[in-house]
Amino acid sequence: MAEEKKTAKKVVEGAYDLSLGISVVVAVLIGVGLGYWMRETFGYGWLFWLGVFWGVGGAILNIYKAYRKQVKAFEELAEDPRYKRYGQSGGDAKEG
Repeated sequence: MAEEKKTAKKVVEGAYDLSLGISVVVAVLIGVGLGYWMRETFGYGWLFWLGVFWGVGGAILNIYKAYRKQVKAFEELAEDPRYKRYGQSGGDAKEG
């Protein structure tokens, strides 16, 4: 039973990491699609590049949000008493 929980946890973590990559691709594709639609609808070529810019901006925003979420998780982990014995230098535990 404990082995199944460990396996399920690894699958969930892998899916989360994969979802970040998928969200980046989807954001860029949506931006390209929107830019293409605006170019065809309004007839201005630069609107395509505006859509590409929006897509890339959305992808960067997704990465930034994932980064902030990981920083928050690490900060919470640093406050855990189990890890207090490790110094800020990141070295091994103090012997003594």
